[in-house]
Amino acid sequence: MQAWQVHDNGEPSEVMRLEDVETPTPGDGQILLKVRAANINFPDALLCRGHYQVRPPLPFTPGVEICGETEDGRRVLANPALPYGGFAEYAVADAAAVLPAPEALDDAEAAALHIGYQTGWFGLHRRAGLEAGETLLVHAAAGGVGSAAVQLGKAAGARVIGVVGGADKAAVARELGCDVVIDRRAEDVIGSVKEATGGRGADVIYDPVGGEAYAQSAKVVAFEGRIVIVGFASGTIPSPALNHALVKNYSILGLHWGLYNTKNPKLIQHCHEQLTELAARGAIKPLVSERVPLSGAAAAVQKVADGVTTGRIAVVPSLENGAAA
Repeated sequence: MQAWQVHDNGEPSEVMRLEDVETPTPGDGQILLKVRAANINFPDALLCRGHYQVRPPLPFTPGVEICGETEDGRRVLANPALPYGGFAEYAVADAAAVLPAPEALDDAEAAALHIGYQTGWFGLHRRAGLEAGETLLVHAAAGGVGSAAVQLGKAAGARVIGVVGGADKAAVARELGCDVVIDRRAEDVIGSVKEATGGRGADVIYDPVGGEAYAQSAKVVAFEGRIVIVGFASGTIPSPALNHALVKNYSILGLHWGLYNTKNPKLIQHCHEQLTELAARGAIKPLVSERVPLSGAAAAVQKVADGVTTGRIAVVPSLENGAAA
């Protein structure tokens, strides 16, 4: 089969190589899946660079989120078990963690439903307790992680403020349903949020960026507000001033979604049921901005690494043969 292999750590476009390799053999408790679509996540770029918290042995195939097909023809969602990741014709996954793909979504959309939307659901509902009528601020609102949080926030009845970088991304954020869109390149984020909230600030802030975005969050969080820390796409990990959190009476909440796989996997199943229901009634639908063939995976991962994408890019192996995604 064909698979992208990383033999040395570095930038995805430089270290990913498309090679002919042996089809992997599943271990105990694992299952072999034909890859129907693989969603690209920022962790795939971090894996290539050797900067992710998980460091599989070299060589490995990146691709942490797929819609796959079992030997008996079922469509499923899975997080492949590295080193046999999703940017390949076949991947390996833990059988116990495989979830049914929602019928309302095509392969590429289904592949993008899992990590980003589970993270959004846990962050907004499990950690922050977002309530209808509250104001939700989402950083990087047009990106893969942010767009999921925007849709989930709207589905929960929140007023959503989206912060983006650039006019094109602002247009995407509006299409996603943001009630207020702030272009951080052209507007003052802090002043704009205060104006949009009558000086009160945002009840829940969803931050996958870190760095300057976190500094802005601390200045616009409302009384008894909650800042949910999801990641550090900016590359800068902030050092919160805890005295500030005390004086302003807000909470800083960490979210490492992967921990639920070991600490409370039943919650992941429950979350998937909620997401499937939301997808069935059209309340959420992953924004897949581009579908690329397997041969285009390295360039696509680099685009995600460079932060120039909106929504999600999905790698669809069948596109090599001109088939529909």
